[in-house]
Amino acid sequence: MSASHEKVASPFRQPKAVWAVAFACVISFMGIGLVDPILPALAGSLHASPSQVSLLFSSYLIVTAVAMIFVGWISSRIGAKLTLVIGLAVIVVFAASAGCTGSIDGIVGFRAGWGLGNAMFIATSLAVIVASASGGFGGAIILYETALGLGIAVGPLLGGLLGDVSWRGPFFGVAALMAIALIATVVLVPATPKPERVTSPIAPLKALRHRSLLTMGIVALMYNWGFFTMLGYAPYPMELDALQLGLVFTGWGLLVALFSVFGAPRLQARFGTAPVLYANLAALGVIMAVIAACVQTPTVVVVAVIVSGACIGINNTLTTQAVMLVAPVERPVASSAYGFLRFIGGGIAPYVAGKLADAAGLSLPFYVGAAAFVLAIPVLATGHRMLRQAETQAADSEPLTPTLTAVGTPVPPGAAPVIVAVGSHDQAAVIVDAAAHLAAATGSPLEVVHVQETAVVAEQATDTETTDQARAAVIAHLDRVAAYGITATGQILHSVGDHAAAGRDLAHHAAEAGARTVAVGRSPRGPVAQFADGSFTSALIHTATCDVVLVDTGREPRPLTTTTLPELRAGAV
Repeated sequence: MSASHEKVASPFRQPKAVWAVAFACVISFMGIGLVDPILPALAGSLHASPSQVSLLFSSYLIVTAVAMIFVGWISSRIGAKLTLVIGLAVIVVFAASAGCTGSIDGIVGFRAGWGLGNAMFIATSLAVIVASASGGFGGAIILYETALGLGIAVGPLLGGLLGDVSWRGPFFGVAALMAIALIATVVLVPATPKPERVTSPIAPLKALRHRSLLTMGIVALMYNWGFFTMLGYAPYPMELDALQLGLVFTGWGLLVALFSVFGAPRLQARFGTAPVLYANLAALGVIMAVIAACVQTPTVVVVAVIVSGACIGINNTLTTQAVMLVAPVERPVASSAYGFLRFIGGGIAPYVAGKLADAAGLSLPFYVGAAAFVLAIPVLATGHRMLRQAETQAADSEPLTPTLTAVGTPVPPGAAPVIVAVGSHDQAAVIVDAAAHLAAATGSPLEVVHVQETAVVAEQATDTETTDQARAAVIAHLDRVAAYGITATGQILHSVGDHAAAGRDLAHHAAEAGARTVAVGRSPRGPVAQFADGSFTSALIHTATCDVVLVDTGREPRPLTTTTLPELRAGAV
């Protein structure tokens, strides 16, 4: 697997380039809740109605949605770092311009430009931080998760503090902090290579012809309709000042971050992706209905909004993971197509909610938002079989996407192989040799498996390595054991989710392959990394239906040669 044994003493011991991008991520994630505390102040200071102020969300998100279609094409032509830098520069310019303007129309317009920069940033930030990490992607993922939690939680608080001074404060604050991040990124982040193949600018739209991706995209659209209705209109019935609103949305943001990173993967492992999403969408529908029914009771609205953070966090992660599981296209294309639909839903909802509020009062937008959450459930149900099939890779059905890429000669039919899971690290050869001893002693074929992971963090996903890199890791071991005289083959196993999900996927593959034993090495990933990203070995042991052998890489096995091979098979070694 791509990082199951990576030697990283601490996830926070990373190059300056990783810290530069992580800082930019914190500021970017702040933008999610930064403006919520100042919405009533904006309406009062600029003599605007709530429906006019809601256009801050609509212009920002609609431009983000449209830009998501083309940002993959742009990145494939100029590289991820340059795309990231341009995105940061655009955010700085338009955030500062929004703070300088004196009209609601001006802010709405500048927020649209901000949305363009946001699309370029979010499409490349996770990939850049992973590419810049030292010793594997595990530490970079933890830093990204930390940036997510810090940004979402601190953003509303900073917005409240600055907004308590002036409604212009949050805009200038973002511009200043993003300018620092821009300089750090330009100076510290090395140039990233351009992809070998240029992505078509209309590839995301073509990808929506696939029913599986379109279904999950519509679910995300309806979910974001309810989500951004709440973000855009919940501050008004709370009747709080900017600082108090900042504290409320800080509590909300803490739950979003905690359940995105920790809650969602554990619930998914326990109950499965679809059941958790059904329950979560239903819970969000109930919460929104409570807000609608009690819109005249500020305390109820405050509590409901804070509690909703847990459901929002779960949904953000699992919906993205579901998209990556079922999408029959490349990950960047799937992300762009999915991002287009979800941001379109988030952009249209505040505008429609404003019209509904002006016509029939503040309760109606929340009832419509509740209906959007609930209606997403039957839409998701139409893709239940596809999602379940992609998640479990049932042996009696053909998967939507290839989870296995064969390397070398396939294992003979009916053979019970010894499977060894390896990564690209200096102890991999020791683990493979130990597994080769075991295969020789039992007369079994050896199968070298490398897990190629697609990491999912909240609403972002990235491939941690290319297929060519994964293939090279397998071939190196096959070439070495070829002289041992045992049957050896290789597989690249594709996994979506956290590190623990890779362990479960390997266990499922071992069961389908009828493996005799699975051999793995000890992971040097510390307790912080394993808590944040899950334990590969623990997940493998708890899921596997065959024996799991943990190889002690501190003791090298006796070299396997044509001389020792007969002795092993006779049980003499």
